[in-house]
Amino acid sequence: MYKTFYPKPEDITREWVLVDANDQTLGRLVTQIATVMLGKHKPEFTPGVDLGDFVVVVNAKRIHVTGNKLDNKMYHRTSGRPGGLKSINLRDLLAKHPERVIEKAVWGMLPHNRYGRKLMKKLRVFAGPDHPHAAQNPKPIEEVLSSSEE
Repeated sequence: MYKTFYPKPEDITREWVLVDANDQTLGRLVTQIATVMLGKHKPEFTPGVDLGDFVVVVNAKRIHVTGNKLDNKMYHRTSGRPGGLKSINLRDLLAKHPERVIEKAVWGMLPHNRYGRKLMKKLRVFAGPDHPHAAQNPKPIEEVLSSSEE
């Protein structure tokens, strides 16, 4: 009889992963980020258990998208009041708040419940190349994902 493996909190090891978004395609990059945050790259992955790593994204303002998404993709928010709908396209959002583009895309790939909200606290996005998490010695995402495929 096989027993289901359920990782204990002391068995979980979290790493810091560095992602350089310079000239990366938005959707493909965010898929990798969501995979690392969920912990799907680890052999002990268990659905619903937080095994993911912390992710630091730099150069968010240098992200690349295909097609006409810069002008056609719209982000909407509302105040909940009549006439309170605000819309902004991807080009303007990248100019004003480039971090929010990646945060919104990652949120779209995570569960929309308290587990997903907990995972979003592990994401740090910076518009430029500098970040304050050098002390954590983040590994490049290519190194983390390639080691899981072996």
